[in-house]
Amino acid sequence: MTKMKIAQIAPLIESVPPRFYGGTERMVSYLTEELVALGHDVTLFASGDSSTAAKLVPCVPTALRLDTNIRDTVPYYMLMLDHVRQRYDDFDILHFHIDQFHFPLFKPIASRTVTTLHGRQDLPDLIPLYRGFSTMPLVSISNDQRLQLPDANFAATVYHGLPLKLHRPVTKRGGSYVAFLGRISPEKRPDRAIMIARAWGIPLKIAAKVDRADEAYFRTQIEPLLHGPGVEFIGEINERQKTQFLGAAQALLFPVDWPEPFGLSMIEAMACGTPVLAFRCGSVPEIVEDGVTGIIVETIEEAIAALPRVLALDRKKVRRRFEQRFSATRMAMDYVNIYRSLLASSKFAVHERQDRQPLPSDEKCEKTSRLHLA
Repeated sequence: MTKMKIAQIAPLIESVPPRFYGGTERMVSYLTEELVALGHDVTLFASGDSSTAAKLVPCVPTALRLDTNIRDTVPYYMLMLDHVRQRYDDFDILHFHIDQFHFPLFKPIASRTVTTLHGRQDLPDLIPLYRGFSTMPLVSISNDQRLQLPDANFAATVYHGLPLKLHRPVTKRGGSYVAFLGRISPEKRPDRAIMIARAWGIPLKIAAKVDRADEAYFRTQIEPLLHGPGVEFIGEINERQKTQFLGAAQALLFPVDWPEPFGLSMIEAMACGTPVLAFRCGSVPEIVEDGVTGIIVETIEEAIAALPRVLALDRKKVRRRFEQRFSATRMAMDYVNIYRSLLASSKFAVHERQDRQPLPSDEKCEKTSRLHLA
């Protein structure tokens, strides 16, 4: 297998991996480490407090969310992209995880880039964007994520994956509670989780982050529900704590009410052998195998009725299906195949480096700027 020089360009909001919540940064970390383990030459552009076996290029000293002096994140992304631009020819492929910030700058070498879309894509403003940058290769994290963008240039769908040794499976039932993991927000519907657990008198533990944008929702809609019986709010937890939290749970409640792009907590639960009770939204039918790794429902009444069946599922089978479908090694191999396919199908193949279409040099950029200012 030919070794490739790969750049991973990560968000700057959290470190890679993040200390607590941060699904995108977590996936960038797992992918980067697996690519290094596969023998590739990987460079990670991320915050300086990141930790990796790859070559780290620190683009800000610390994760932007942790710096109380940061008011606007965009300038830091502009600086990072300029740094990547200056070094673009050091790499065979550039893998972006930062939405679409880089499209205008890297369009001339589109065939040497790939962009994983980590967020929701069912927004009408994105349709003209992807139409205007139709040469930029994209990767979806579920097939559902791409349904509203028929004209976008999707190279493949790659499901997220976790290191097999990250979470220890608990194969015997014995926990006393059900779990809610992730983020407190209207679309994640923690209120549904509380209703389901209370309907059966089963304790519910909520391990979740409250973003600044969701503080009012938490105070007015969720916090009053926490004062009733059987609900414990833990707050954010780290990766080590997740193993205990999910492994000891009888089930994960995933009662989302939005087009979920992937739903990382579902496979984190499966890694622990914990089955999932999930609402049929977005990626859920692609991730949860109904009757094997969880139960899929459409209403709160169905969810309440289905909970005993979820608790009875075979935890060994749940873990086995996780290993077969959602390992980080499988994810990395999928991406390697995409990288090779893109390079092989373009004039920018690895052995044709001298023929690559260059990005604008600093001198050309200066001339262009003067023309626009004249």
